[in-house]
Amino acid sequence: MLLRSTDPFRDFDRLTQQLLGTGLGTTNRPAVMPMDAWREGDRFVIEFDLPGVNPESIDLDVERNVLTVKAERVARNGDWEMLATERVRGTFSRQLVLGDNLDLDHIEANYETGVLRLVVPVAEKAKPRKIQITATQPDTAAIEA
Repeated sequence: MLLRSTDPFRDFDRLTQQLLGTGLGTTNRPAVMPMDAWREGDRFVIEFDLPGVNPESIDLDVERNVLTVKAERVARNGDWEMLATERVRGTFSRQLVLGDNLDLDHIEANYETGVLRLVVPVAEKAKPRKIQITATQPDTAAIEA
């Protein structure tokens, strides 16, 4: 016997999400993936939570200074009746505008245990550097009056 708890507002919430497009993973717009970002010395690290996503479905694209991350979690197919479905399925997408001080040609990406980790190095032109000062000697020629 299956114990089923009923929530009279659950169907109303689902209908509202479908009509207004406010639910995660609706067909109207992709779901947003949670993200953390921080700086470690001369590199920026960005991590996206993508549990249960097949690594082959992850697509990274950089155009100018916009990084786009897309992934898909597909629904399982089978001969069964779904009893509860709270995990978001479908297309996930996130765009980040990255600063000009980052080297977008050398981004490293790794997907492990449901986390996509990007490492973006700081561009050489944005790193602190010393400027050499040259000293010129004043002209010591005598001034005649």
